[in-house]
Amino acid sequence: MIAYDGWDREYEENRSAYLDIFESFMKQTNYENNEKFEEDFAMRIGREYCVSVASATDALHFSLLAHNIGKDDEVLVTDFSWISSSAVVSMVGATPVFCDIDLDSYHICLESIKRMYSNKVKAIIYPHLFGNMTDTTEIQQFCKDRGILFIEDAAQSLGSSLHGIKAGTLGDCSVYSFNSNKVIAGINGGGVVFTNSSKIAKRIKMIRRHGKDKDFSMIGYNSRMYVLNAEIINQRLKFAERNQFRRQKIARTYNEAFAGLPIAVQEMSNGLNHNYHKYVVRFLDKDTRKRVKDALNASIHYEKPLSANSMYDSLDSRSDACTQSKTASDTVLSLPIHAWLTDEEVNTVITIVKAQFDHISL
Repeated sequence: MIAYDGWDREYEENRSAYLDIFESFMKQTNYENNEKFEEDFAMRIGREYCVSVASATDALHFSLLAHNIGKDDEVLVTDFSWISSSAVVSMVGATPVFCDIDLDSYHICLESIKRMYSNKVKAIIYPHLFGNMTDTTEIQQFCKDRGILFIEDAAQSLGSSLHGIKAGTLGDCSVYSFNSNKVIAGINGGGVVFTNSSKIAKRIKMIRRHGKDKDFSMIGYNSRMYVLNAEIINQRLKFAERNQFRRQKIARTYNEAFAGLPIAVQEMSNGLNHNYHKYVVRFLDKDTRKRVKDALNASIHYEKPLSANSMYDSLDSRSDACTQSKTASDTVLSLPIHAWLTDEEVNTVITIVKAQFDHISL
């Protein structure tokens, strides 16, 4: 079976460094102070403030809370993403408004945003899905003209950039994830929020620690990233560019191998430096997708539109028709891609995919 993340191989490659990190950590007395990690990461990305939390879900959740979004408010979200994209809206008591996607990029569609906008809309959560970035200028201007908060969900996009502009630098708040399936993973996940507002940064820091400032002045959560996790992330960041280059090389190999087959790959903008968090293809139908999925034991991201989940049978929401989101959910498949995938494994993936089309005259 082909490994889908490769972190076990990465550990063997860097085992001595990890043992040194653990040894140093065990001699510390403060397991919670990540100020240096946050300052360095903010500088690395080019933002004023970075606040570390326990997950990217918390990062999105706290971004909404810090801006006082709640009951009677609406938040525009994509209908094609991981459940956190919409669940965090319900967590604060607001109403998610599901917008359709562009089928080539899988990104939330401006036309759908315009259709679903109301004067109750206070924010949009915009994911750079699978590490891909497209031009958000028009959507950001739409938000600016209406006073809408632009929350950039860059959970999957660490290392990606478009025309030199890094994922994580576009939003009023921007978030990264360090979950185990990301290009940089912590040992127990983790996330960060970027902002250029000292007021918002301070408020998120309070929320992550039970609402504590001088005293407990608001309801908060226990959502701190511990030092050991931050140190593991720092270790893995040392090799981020090298590993991204390897994923890009694998993606080019896939692209060349699948050219001429009835397979659609995610559209890429000119000037894109793609981190290839996922290599997602789209087939003509569910049956072909199932054959390839079963042969590779591959994963589907994502199996149904967010609005089709049963939690929204009882939670308030609004939704566009979202036909493109449904098409994507029915036909997409994520092929193995990570920096420790061997050339032999890459060729195995290609052979298995191509074999599903042997009966077709191309």
